[in-house]
Amino acid sequence: RRTGQCPRAGLQWLRVGLAGVGVSARRAACQSINHLLTATAGQSAPRSSAVPVSDHRLPLILSIVFTMGTRLGVTYTFGILCIFLLIASIALLVTNVFLTVVQNYVKKEVQLRNDTVTFETWKNPPPPIYMQFYFFNVTNPTEVLNGGKPYLEEKGPYTYREYKPKENVTFLDGDKMVSALTSKTYVFVPELSKGNPTTDLIRTVNIPVVTIMNMAKYSSSYILLAEALFMLKGAGLFTTRTVHELLWGYKDPVLSSIHFFKREVDDYFGLYYKMNGTDDGEYVFLTGQENYKNFTRIVEWRGNNSLDWWTTDACNMINGTDGTSFHPLVTKNDTLLFFTSDLCRSLYATFEQELGVKGIPVFRFVLPNEVFANATVNPENAGFCVPVGNCLGSGVLNVSACRQGAPIILSSPHFYQADQKFIDAIEGMHPDKANHETFLDINPLTGLLVRAAKRVQINVYIEKIQGFMQTGDVQTLVFPVMYLNESVLIDNTSAAKLNSMLLRSEMVTLIPFMIMGLGILFGLIFIILVCTKRNMAIEASEAERAPLLNPS
Repeated sequence: RRTGQCPRAGLQWLRVGLAGVGVSARRAACQSINHLLTATAGQSAPRSSAVPVSDHRLPLILSIVFTMGTRLGVTYTFGILCIFLLIASIALLVTNVFLTVVQNYVKKEVQLRNDTVTFETWKNPPPPIYMQFYFFNVTNPTEVLNGGKPYLEEKGPYTYREYKPKENVTFLDGDKMVSALTSKTYVFVPELSKGNPTTDLIRTVNIPVVTIMNMAKYSSSYILLAEALFMLKGAGLFTTRTVHELLWGYKDPVLSSIHFFKREVDDYFGLYYKMNGTDDGEYVFLTGQENYKNFTRIVEWRGNNSLDWWTTDACNMINGTDGTSFHPLVTKNDTLLFFTSDLCRSLYATFEQELGVKGIPVFRFVLPNEVFANATVNPENAGFCVPVGNCLGSGVLNVSACRQGAPIILSSPHFYQADQKFIDAIEGMHPDKANHETFLDINPLTGLLVRAAKRVQINVYIEKIQGFMQTGDVQTLVFPVMYLNESVLIDNTSAAKLNSMLLRSEMVTLIPFMIMGLGILFGLIFIILVCTKRNMAIEASEAERAPLLNPS
C-alpha cells in the first residue's frame, strides 16, 4: 500500500499493466480490483490470505486496468494537441500564409484577359451610370450688365442614363496592353428628372459671343468686325435657350455667319455637342499581366503618352486609369491616380474613411484641396496657370486651352473647396460637401468601384471689354453656367456576387483563428481531464487508509 503496488500474490501480474500509471492511480486500481474480487467471490477473505483470480473475472479486471491507462493517454493527447495547434495558428498569423494565398489569387484573377469576368465587367460595366445636369438661370441680367451681383436660380436635375461600353478592343504586345474606344450614349430618364429639357428655358451667358470677344479683344479691327456682327444678329452677353439646346447643340446665328467665311468653324454650339453617341479618342491600357498595380493604367490617349495644353511636364502627364477601375489590394496609404478628358488633366484622390455599401466594405477616396489649389498653396499646380503665371485662385481651373479658346473655367459645384471670393461674387452659391464633392468608394480587396460621383461645374470667365458694348459695366466674374453629377452605384446582382466572393476570401483568411479556437478548446478539455484525475487521486488517497478487503 505504501508503494502503490497490489499487495496480493495473486495480483502481481498486474504490475505490468499498471506500470505506466502513477502511484495514486495504481492504488485506486488495486482498491477497485479488490472490491471486485470480493464482490464476485461472494465471500470475505482474511486480510493475510491471497485471492486467486478466476478466468471469468480476468476480462473485467483487464478492462479496469486499460481504462485507467487510456484515460491518462487521452488527457496528455489533448494537452499536446492544444500546444501544437496554438503554435501553428500563431505561426500562420505571423507569416500571413492564408492572406497571401488570397492576395495572390486576386492578383491573378484581376487582369484583362479574354473570356474572364474581369474583362467583361471592364468592357461593359453592369452597374447603371446616371448623368445629372443642373443649370443656373440668371434672374437679373440687367443688373449684372450694370455692375450688380448676379442672382442665380438652380434648375434640375435633368437626368440621363449613360452607357459607356468599350469598343474596338484589341490586345497588343503579347496581351500586355489593350486598346479601346469608350463610346458614350445618353438617354433621358424623365422619372429621375425635375422638368422637361425640351421646354425648360435657361437664361445664361452667351458662350459663343464671349468666346469671340476674347479672341478679338487684342485687335481693334477684329473688335470692330465682331461688334458689327453682334449688332447685326442682335447678340448680347446673355442668351435664353432650352436645356436640350444648351446641352446637345443649337445653330448659333453668330457662328453661322463666321462659318460662311471660315468653314472650319462649326455653326452649332452646345456644352455636350457631338458628345452623344461618340467617343473621346482611343486609349491604350495596361492589362496588369506584369504588375497588378498597373491594371488598366493608361499608357496612351489619342496616340500620345502626354498632353500639350499645360506649361510643365508634370501637369501634362497622363497618370493612372480612366477612373472607372483601379488595381486590387488598395490600401489606405495609396494615392489613386486617374485621367479625365472632361477636365483635360490627371487627378488624384486620397483615403478619407471606411464605409459599407450594400454590405460591401469600401474605402472612400476624395479629391484633396491641393488638387485645385493655387500655385502659392501647391507649387506643383503652377503648370495649370495659363497663360504662364495667370492663376485665378484655388478651386478653379482654366481649361480654355483645351476648349478651342473658349473662356471655360471648371470647378466643383457651387465652388466647393474654392476661394471664398468666388462664392461671395455670386448670389445663389451654397457649397455642400455631401452634394458637391467628388468621391470614389472602392472595395480594397478587388479594387472594384462600388459607388462613385464625379461632380464638375462649368463656368465662364466674363469681364468688361473695351470696344464691346455688350459687356456693359459687368464685373469680372467666374460665372456659373451648369454643373453635372455623374454617379454610379453597384447593382444588386453584382453586389451579391461580390459579397459571396468576399465571404469566401474571408473564410480562408480566418483559418488560423479557427485553428487557434480548436487549440483553446483542446486546452479546456485537457484542464477538465486533469482536474478529474486529481479528484480521483484524492479519493484513492482516502481509500488507502481503509483495508483492501473487508473482513467477514
